[in-house]
Amino acid sequence: MRALRVVGLHEDGKSLVLEDPASRTRFLLPADERLRAAARGDIARLGQIEIELESQMRPREIQARIRAGESVEQVASSAGVSAQRVERFAYPVLLERSRTAELAQSAHPVREDGPDVQTLGEVIAYAFGVRGHDYNQAAWDAWRGDDGKWVVVLRWKAGRSDNRAHWSFSPGAHGGTVHALDENAEVLLNPNAYVAPRTVRALAPARESVVQPTLDAVEEPRAIEGPADGDDDTREIPRVPGSDGDSDDVEQPRTKAKKSHPIVPSWEDVLLGVRTQRG
Repeated sequence: MRALRVVGLHEDGKSLVLEDPASRTRFLLPADERLRAAARGDIARLGQIEIELESQMRPREIQARIRAGESVEQVASSAGVSAQRVERFAYPVLLERSRTAELAQSAHPVREDGPDVQTLGEVIAYAFGVRGHDYNQAAWDAWRGDDGKWVVVLRWKAGRSDNRAHWSFSPGAHGGTVHALDENAEVLLNPNAYVAPRTVRALAPARESVVQPTLDAVEEPRAIEGPADGDDDTREIPRVPGSDGDSDDVEQPRTKAKKSHPIVPSWEDVLLGVRTQRG
């Protein structure tokens, strides 16, 4: 890099005349605001001037958008400049957002009967414990809404889902107060209303129904064998009431029996189809 020396002010009064001592070549340098900032050593002002020249977005607008919740990358993309140039203006605003989110955790949730005794951070930590979430993995942030009030957001991951809960934060005495802005925020403020998932009770296998014997399924009584001597003494077998085809006019079958003590089946034996044992 060759060094140049200042010859003087150009006749237009807006530029400096520089000269290369070796070649005696002269150069014209505009005496603009960047030159004056460089002469003062004001690096921040130089960066601001570069952004103003490269983009229509002024530093104040950049800070306003960061304060409203946009990230450095989003603003840099909108402004058409690098993220490094936006960071120098976004840094103090990002600190403000982080500090506000920290203060909101010490605020008290407003309930139907007034502010809660516990702080927002204590209630949320308990709610995460009830649900089995890792509170250490949750991230707090804050930004200023269009109405000028601060909005606090909590981000956490449960399984594969990304979740968010929002509260409005009003700084004040004893930490200030917060109000839920969405359903997730309301649920987290009422951890005792959490209902554990119901366990499905295993049903016992259906038992086979017991088929009661009917008269049609009862085995017909077997004839009781009499003595082999050919004695023709007979005795009538009791008739099954209600059997198909029963009639008082139909003659009932007769069978041979012993003369002395004939064995007559009981009603239960006939109903259940049990063979009567001989004595």
